[in-house]
Parts: sequence; C-alpha cells; structure tokens
Amino acid sequence: MHREAERLRSFSRRTLLLGAGQLAVFGALAGRLYYLQVVAADQYALLADENRINHRLLPPARGAVLDRNGVPLAGNRPTYRVLVIPEQAGDVAATLEAVARLIPLPPERAAEVIAEARRRRAFVPITIRDDLAWSEVARIAVHAPELPGVALDSGLLRDYPMHRVTAHVVGYVGPVAESELNGDPLLELPEFRIGKSGIERTYEQVLRGRAGISRYEVNALGREIKQLYRQDGEPGTDLRLTIDLELQRHVYRRLAGEQSASAVVLDVHAGEVLALASVPAFDPAGFGNGLSRDTWQALTADPRAPLMNKAIAGQYPPGSTFKMIVALAALEAGVATPELRVNCPGHLRLGRHVFHCWKRWGHGELTLVDALSQSCDVYFYELARKVGIDPIAAMARRFGLGARLGIDLPGERAGLVPDRAWKQKALGQRWHQGETLVAGIGQGFVQATPLQLAVMAARLATGRAVLPSIVRGGAPGAPQAADPAPPIGVSEAALSCVRRGMYEVVNGERGTARVARLGAADVAMAGKTGTSQVRRITQSERLSGVRKNEEKSWQERDHALFVAFAPYREPRYALALVVEHGGSGSQAAGPIARDIMAKALELDPTRPRPALSAGGARPESAGPSDPA
Repeated sequence: MHREAERLRSFSRRTLLLGAGQLAVFGALAGRLYYLQVVAADQYALLADENRINHRLLPPARGAVLDRNGVPLAGNRPTYRVLVIPEQAGDVAATLEAVARLIPLPPERAAEVIAEARRRRAFVPITIRDDLAWSEVARIAVHAPELPGVALDSGLLRDYPMHRVTAHVVGYVGPVAESELNGDPLLELPEFRIGKSGIERTYEQVLRGRAGISRYEVNALGREIKQLYRQDGEPGTDLRLTIDLELQRHVYRRLAGEQSASAVVLDVHAGEVLALASVPAFDPAGFGNGLSRDTWQALTADPRAPLMNKAIAGQYPPGSTFKMIVALAALEAGVATPELRVNCPGHLRLGRHVFHCWKRWGHGELTLVDALSQSCDVYFYELARKVGIDPIAAMARRFGLGARLGIDLPGERAGLVPDRAWKQKALGQRWHQGETLVAGIGQGFVQATPLQLAVMAARLATGRAVLPSIVRGGAPGAPQAADPAPPIGVSEAALSCVRRGMYEVVNGERGTARVARLGAADVAMAGKTGTSQVRRITQSERLSGVRKNEEKSWQERDHALFVAFAPYREPRYALALVVEHGGSGSQAAGPIARDIMAKALELDPTRPRPALSAGGARPESAGPSDPA
C-alpha cells in the first residue's frame, strides 16, 4: 500500500515536470511567433519583398552639349540592340549563326556572347549587337518566329553630329573601366557610359544626371515575372559652350590639309574660346562600345597623335612669336627704347660661339619695330643679352606662358619658361649666357602651347590678364571669368610699340607675313610669324649648306607658328596656330591664319554682315623665303 502511494506521487511529479516543460516550449514558440509576426513583422516583410522584388537602376539620359548658338555638338539618339536569352534559345551557337545570316556579326563577337552565356544565369539577356540600322531591326523582327530566345530592345546612344570637327573639344564617352568604379551602382551597369575626354570628362557629374529605378516581381530563381513600379531618371544638365560651330568648322577645314596642326581663336575681352581644333582628329562615336585592339593600336602608334588635343597639350618652342615678350622685358627694364638701333650683319658672336640670324646676309641697322617686322634674330639676341633671362621669364609668365591657364578641358599642359632657378633645380646646372640668347628667339628650353600663345596675343591686344574659358556662364561648376580682366601691369607705351611692330609684320612693306594681310583697311590684322627648329643644326651641316624643309623628312622639318589679333585699332579676336613640321611660319601658317581671322571677322555679330575678302590687295611677293 505504501509502495503504491509512493509510485503515484512519483508519477504525479513527472507529469507535472513534463507539463511544465511542454508549457515552456509552447510559451517560447508563442513568444517567438509573436515576435516574428508582430514585433518584427515590418522587418521580415521587407526581407520577403527583397526576395520577391528585384530593383533595377535605369540609366538617365545624358545632358546635351551645345555650341554658343544652341547647335548640338553632342546628344542622344534612340538605338536598337538585339539580345539573346540562353534558356529560351537552347543552342546559343546555332542561334547566333542564324542571327549572323541576317545581320553582320563578327565571329569574335559571337565567341564573346557564347562565353558570356556560360558565365551568367540562363535567363539573363545578353547583348548580341547594338546600334542596329532600321533595316537590320526589320530583318530580325520579320524572322522572329525562327529565332527563339532572340529579342529586340531599345535605348539611347551618345551621338556626335559634328564627328571629327569638335572631337577634341567635346570628347567622347566609353565603358566604365575597373579603376573608375567608386561604389556608385550606376557605374556597374553594363550599358552605362561615362566621359573619357574633353567636356564629356570635365563635366561628367553635370552631364550624367540621376538614375531612375524600376521594380520587378521575380520567382525563387530570380526570373522576372512582371513590372511593379518604374520611375525614370533625371536627365543630365545641358551645357552651352563658347564655341562658334561655323567658325570651328572653318578652322578645322583649313587645318585638315596639314598632317598635324592645331589652332585656337579667342575673344580678346572675355577670353571665350570661339574655336579650338587639333588635326588629325578621331571619330568620337567609335569609342561608345570600346575600340577594337587593332584600331586602338593604330591610333596610339600614329606619330601625328590624333588622340592628343594639341591645342592645349602640344608643347612647342614658340620661335619668333616669343620676340614680343623679349621686347617688352627690355622696354620695361629700361635697357631698350623703341628707337634703339642694332646692326645685324647676319650673326652675333659671344665668346667662341656664333649665333646666326635667319637671314644669312643680315638685315642691316634696325629699330625695334623694324626688328619685329622683319623678325631679325640678331636684334633679339642683343636685347636678350642686355636684359637677362630672369626678367624675360617674369614677363613671359605675365602673358600666360609657363603655367596652366585653367581652361575647363582635361589634359592641359604647362609649357616651360626657363630661368636660372629652374635650371639649377631641374638639371643641377648653372645658366649660361648663350642660353639666354637662344631663349631670346623662342628656342632652347622655352616651350608653349597654342592656347598659351593665343592668350599671349589677347593680352598683348588688351593689356589685360585675359583667361580662357570654353563653357558659358550658368553651368554648374563652370568657371566665371572676371569682367573685365585685371590689367597686365605693363606700360601702355611698351605695349603700343610691340603692337606697332606686329602691325608692320602683316601690313608693312618688309613684313614677314604680308601673305596674311586682310583686304579691308578697317580690319587690319597684327601678327607675328614663328619658325621653330625641332633639331639643332650642326656646324658641319651649316657649312655644307642647310637643306630646305621640303628636302627633309616630315619629322625633321621646322614647326610653323603664327599669332595675331584683329582688328588692329579695336581688337576683338586673337588667334594662335601651329603647323607641326610645316616649315616657314609665313608660308605655311600665314595663309591659314589670314583665312581664319577673315572668317572670325565675317561672323562678328557687331560688324556689318558682308563677307570680308582674305588676302585682298597685297604685293606679289609673299615675303622672305625663310622668315623666322
């Protein structure tokens, strides 16, 4: 009896413990369910939606690039592409063969599509080819029933209607490189393109816009079922440039006959770049989907450097276009006056060295204006010797040489204005007086870009520190030029003397650039020729007779330069141009400069509309055969 009661009590305790355990388990389950379904309901609903809903970024329409008059230089155009969905196509290789019978499809592209299909999930579409012509779209559409898994899609493609004419200014867009990824998911989209050069690169953030978004319901495998929501992106901001397309076209056409050349035209007061061209150029449209290896190698191996914007990145000895700087340095230092006379016998001796003038038999006795007009080397050897390299360098920097000017284009280079401190720091050597003489005619270490030379001409014309710009006011991030620019800090008397010399270069009876004379007297142009050597002439070559430029290989010929402003009395435009290995500045660069300036004046909105004649009444002789 006692043992039965003990057994019953033990059973009751076990039942109680088991019940308590069950109650605890069910309580924990109930608490967990309450937490999941009530407390954390929103969080888990969101996670469930993320598994059910796929978010996709939508690339925004890129902002347009316009010229000063609103003419499009870069925009977007609708484009069609053909896609393949591997799971629907089955045999991808056979499908691509069928597509290749309808539209051109390079074998290497077909191989890339097959490789991509192996890497991706079977339901992910792969682009076979984009930018289809309408006839190609029609052929694909007509044969669609015979092409399982093949679909047509539409989008926007960057369009450059001016092609090579504005290639170096506008630039181009291309696929995002691995090194350019910065965490922005928009950059990871396969079809997204970013600016790689020119305005497209400088104002990438402005032109890009903001991405849109779409939401799709997907199944457990990630396959899209239906679209739930779509919000298009915010288009990029349009940019209006200072470029005048009509003038730009004219400049490009005049340069296109040369193997390699560049030119810049500026408004001398505002510093606005009205034209900026570099030849040879490239077609920016070809970069949208990446160039083939052969095409890229051909562009990069070309000695004429078609990818370089030579107007801002080409660095050349300025030659005799630098003589205005030497003249101003000497005038301001008080070591020369406009009436200073120097005799030129064709050479100048300094110790054991002989420095030759371009005119072997010499110019005779000259004043400063005469020396500029006839580009006498001996006169400027003498001025440079008198004033020294440091004052010359300081004057050159006042006129925009030797430093980047901050134009809103990538790739601008600084050129070089040497002085004693520079040589000691860069080469660890002291400066020699002979190097001062060579610098006095714009040779030796001195280097400048066409943009810097155009700014120099604009500052000579106005006496103000004009800065160049290429995007008109109103664009986010665009620099705003001071109006008017501050004075350059050079006396008007010195500037007037140099301007008079430049006037005589073009309009004087013995000027080296009479070929550049304009027909109308009220729009007379003031300018300066320049011929810069690309290699040093040895003494043995000089004694045996220096070959003419046309007898040399292209790479050995001198560069031809020209700087100018017009009209002379009321300056409005400045220009600088360089014809690489063109030979004589007067013969190669002068006629081009004349035609460009005539066009700029013809298009001047402040002047009467009738066209000006370029090279009107001018003497039969085009000038000396080999002016500096």
